[in-house]
Amino acid sequence: MLRSLYIASSGMQAQQMNLDVISNNLANVNTTGFKKSRVDFQSLLYQSLKSPAASEQGFFNPMGLEIGNGVRVVGTLSDFSGGILQETGNDSDVAIQGKGFFMVALPNGKVGYTRNGAFQIDSQGYLVTSNGYRVLSSKGNDSTGGSLSVGGKTLKYIKPDTATKTISISEDGIVSTEKVSGASAPILEMANFANPAGLQAVGSTSYVATEVSGEPIIGQPTKDGLGSLIQGFLEGSNVKVVEEMVKMITAQRAYEINSKSIQTSDEMMGITNGLKR
Repeated sequence: MLRSLYIASSGMQAQQMNLDVISNNLANVNTTGFKKSRVDFQSLLYQSLKSPAASEQGFFNPMGLEIGNGVRVVGTLSDFSGGILQETGNDSDVAIQGKGFFMVALPNGKVGYTRNGAFQIDSQGYLVTSNGYRVLSSKGNDSTGGSLSVGGKTLKYIKPDTATKTISISEDGIVSTEKVSGASAPILEMANFANPAGLQAVGSTSYVATEVSGEPIIGQPTKDGLGSLIQGFLEGSNVKVVEEMVKMITAQRAYEINSKSIQTSDEMMGITNGLKR
């Protein structure tokens, strides 16, 4: 009975974390470029009280006796499936249709990767995200970004040469203005990963690469398996409210049944303690 208390408590803790992830998904249902997550569970070590065995005399145990010790959360897995494309009519808004991530310069000096294409042109003329992070590309046109490099390529900022702050971004990433177009225009490149699920979320719908995600593969949109760009659109969150609500109900019921197990175990221990009377 004491074992059942710990087993049930591990189930309650796991479902609490499951609910935390579901709540975060629902909270970001309207966040541009947000990717939902799910919890991955794993059973704990089993205690073997009797193992299946056979002897030379023909005696055998046809089955073993093993008791599990509960459950634990081993990780959260991000789902990078595409979200709904929403038309904004803003020339600096760009959505990715297919695979790939935009590259941005994070405040800590690292390269961030995001699907949020709500770009703007700041007061210094650079193409930046809504957080002010400058957009990066190996085919940018401003090399004042320092020594940032990924995949063996040096990254540059994109600084459209425009007096009107009106830009045109083609499906293959060419950033044209009223002054510059064609081969001389900077190109908004993207990055892709062998294992996007291995990316580490750092907030603001941005991720950083890890050893598990693999090295980023940089290329021009519509090439090398990368998706195309759509100007005047943004990619919405891929959270499905009904799906998350069903998961929430399931987590709630699992939490309740584990709490009931604790209550039942406590009642049985009370009965056992009362036998001496």
